[in-house]
Parts: sequence; structure tokens; C-alpha cells
Amino acid sequence: MTNRNGKINIIGLGGSLGKKSVTLSALEISLQSAKRAGAEVELISLRDLSLPFYNPELKLEEYPEGVSRFLDKIRKADGMIWASPAYHGTVSGAMKNALDFLEFLAKDDPPYLTDKVIGIITTSSGTIAGVNAINALSHICQALRAWVVPMMVPVIQAWKLFDEKGRITDPQLEERLTFLGAEIVRWLEHC
Repeated sequence: MTNRNGKINIIGLGGSLGKKSVTLSALEISLQSAKRAGAEVELISLRDLSLPFYNPELKLEEYPEGVSRFLDKIRKADGMIWASPAYHGTVSGAMKNALDFLEFLAKDDPPYLTDKVIGIITTSSGTIAGVNAINALSHICQALRAWVVPMMVPVIQAWKLFDEKGRITDPQLEERLTFLGAEIVRWLEHC
């Protein structure tokens, strides 16, 4: 699916609630790369979205209007880049909560995220949690019937790789994040 301008539509979903988030900094690098590769991109920061907790007993109409707008953007996306900080060995609670709302896409045709292409970025202060979060997000993608691009970017010991203003300081990491954004566009153009 492309948007009305004929461009590939990629949503970046930022799973950090922090004001000075290196997770969002990493996501922005990948989104800018996707844009340079010809996609139309939009960053959705969960900090700005302020989703309530997902409750499977509630109907969509019982949630604030922002939930429906969020789901409509996901429906219209050809691909996504998910970026989450890793807390205590897995994805952030905010990210998991946002992904739980995708249950409302179960009755769509096709359901969930069928045939959407997803790139994954995680950030962690340690050495293991980011990889665990990559695996968790990859499993969630599979459960939602999406395709995960092989290039996933765990940003290990992120505090060493970004300066105090959130700018990346590691050229190899910047190269991997740039590759990820372009790779999603390439997949969508050829699949």
C-alpha cells in the first residue's frame, strides 16, 4: 500500500517516555534514511500519544479518540520501525501497551499487520537487555503476521554512543541505523 502521493508510508513507533531519549534519537536516524530512500515517514512518540492502559474488556469506542487515530495510522502504514528502550530484560511497558492495542486490528482484512515490513531498534544501558528486547519485539511481529527485516539494531550500552544532547557519536552505529531505514524501503519496493 502506498499513500495518495504514490510513496511508501513508514511509521516510526518510539517506545520511550523520556524527554531526552536516545531511543528516539536512534529512531529518527532510521526514519530520515527511509525518507531519503523515497518514503513518507512519521514518528509517533508514545510520550506524546499518552495511551491509556489496554483493557481487552473495553470496546474501541470506549477509549479516547487518540487510540482510533493511532490505529488508523498503523493501518495506513506500509512498514514500521519499532524502537524501544530495554528495561529489566525486555521492551518498555509503554511499547508493549501500545502494541497490545493492535488487537483491535484482528478483524481487519487482512488481520493485524499482515504483510507489513517492520524494522526493530532497541536501546539499553547494559549488554543483554537490548538483545532480549529485540527477540521480544521480533516474536510480537511474528504473532501480528508482519515481516521483520533481518537487520535489527540493538544499541548496547547506549550511554556510550550518544552525547548529552542525544546526538550519535558512533559512526558504525549510525551506519547500521541508516542502513535499517533504507532496507525497509528496499524490501517494500521489491516484495
